[in-house]
Formats: sequence, C-alpha cells, structure tokens
Amino acid sequence: MAAGRRASPAAERVAAALARRRHARLLHPAGRPFAAEVMIWGTPGPPTGVPLLDLPARWPATVRLSKGVPTPVGWPDVLGVAVRLHRDPEPPVDLLVSSSGAAPVLRNLPLPRRRFTGTYTSIMPFRAGARRWFLAALADPDSPDLGRSLAEATAAVAGDEPRLVLAVASTVGPWRPFGQVSLRTPRGAREDAALAFDPVGNVPPGLRLAGPLAWLRETSYRGSRRARGAGAQSGGSAGVTV
Repeated sequence: MAAGRRASPAAERVAAALARRRHARLLHPAGRPFAAEVMIWGTPGPPTGVPLLDLPARWPATVRLSKGVPTPVGWPDVLGVAVRLHRDPEPPVDLLVSSSGAAPVLRNLPLPRRRFTGTYTSIMPFRAGARRWFLAALADPDSPDLGRSLAEATAAVAGDEPRLVLAVASTVGPWRPFGQVSLRTPRGAREDAALAFDPVGNVPPGLRLAGPLAWLRETSYRGSRRARGAGAQSGGSAGVTV
C-alpha cells in the first residue's frame, strides 16, 4: 500500500496526460447520460451493515451508459453503467459497474459484450468491516431491452422506462437484489461533458474499495478529472436530472 501511495502522483500525471491527448475521459469516453430514479427496498436476508443497501429509500439519480474503448457499433466492448445518487444535502454516492459475469468466478473480470442489457459488476470488491462485497446492476427480465448501441439505448429510454436491478453479493455468495434503477429521460452532450464520477471517494457510507489496485483506480479517475477541469462531484445536479 505504501508503494501504491508513492506511485499515485506519477499514475495521476500519466492519466491526466492521456486524457488531455484524447480530449476526452481516459476511461469510457463514449457515453450517454440519463435522468433516473433509484429505489432501494433493502437487502433480503442478513443485513450487510451498510445503510444504503439495507434501508428502504428513494433518490433522484443520474445514470451514464458508456463504452470502454469505444469499439465500432455492434462490436464487443467493456460496457459501463455509472449511477450517481443525489442525496442533498448529503454528498452524492457514485456506483460504477462494468460488463462482467454473474457467477462468482467471473464477477471480478471485465467481459466485453455487444448488448447493454446484461450483468454489470463492481469488478473490485468493497469492504465493510471484516466482510467483502461485490455490487452489481443486473438485467430486469421485465424491462425493455437497451439494445446494442448508445443510440439504441437512448431510444429505449425515450420510448419507455428501462430498469436495472441493484444487487449485492459476498465473494462466493448469490446475488441479493436490494433495489432498482429506472432510466427516465435522456440528457444532452453538455451534461455528459460536465459529469465526473469518483468511484473511490463517493462510495456508499460504510463501504470502502478493497484490493491492491484500488489506488490505481482512484488516481486514474482523479487524473482524468484533472485533465478535464472537473471536480469529483461535478455534473448531474438533482435540479437538472429530475
């Protein structure tokens, strides 16, 4: 960990330089934002000890669907879902998940996929006390399909209200649904440019990102934000998205 801290300034400078060179986000540069609502009904079974996962609540949200590379339309890519919960007057919470597998042996691996409907996981685990948890956004079988491209996903949201199921699991346990995300209104390119997520600093209270590469994720996002002149909580205000 000490080595990671020493390497953080260098990694941040590299991330900032790469983001400036591509004139876009370093990670998941192509994306579309949406006004949304997150409804939490609580974790079934034994509580996780994390209030945001265990206690019923409802928040306005901003959701960004994105492509990781990005590849041409229809080609496999590591797809992303970023969810910002607006909890005014409390700081926002950012949940970032990538296309992956639902099984325990696959949930920590980013998996390229052609369609936006599918399984997304946090890839890296979170720690709450002595326990480790993965978070996920899962396909809702009763929800409209999000399609194969950002344009198709935008059309699906404009024509209906697609949903994703939020779930939590231990390292080897089954997914336990605790809430849902409802995508409601497509937003424009200006709001997308203003959005800046912080997957480490804006985690749900009671959780912290675990694993040896947590520092790399933190510095990569911080460097990318710095290159764009964006703060860790910029964009996606509740006043704009609902």
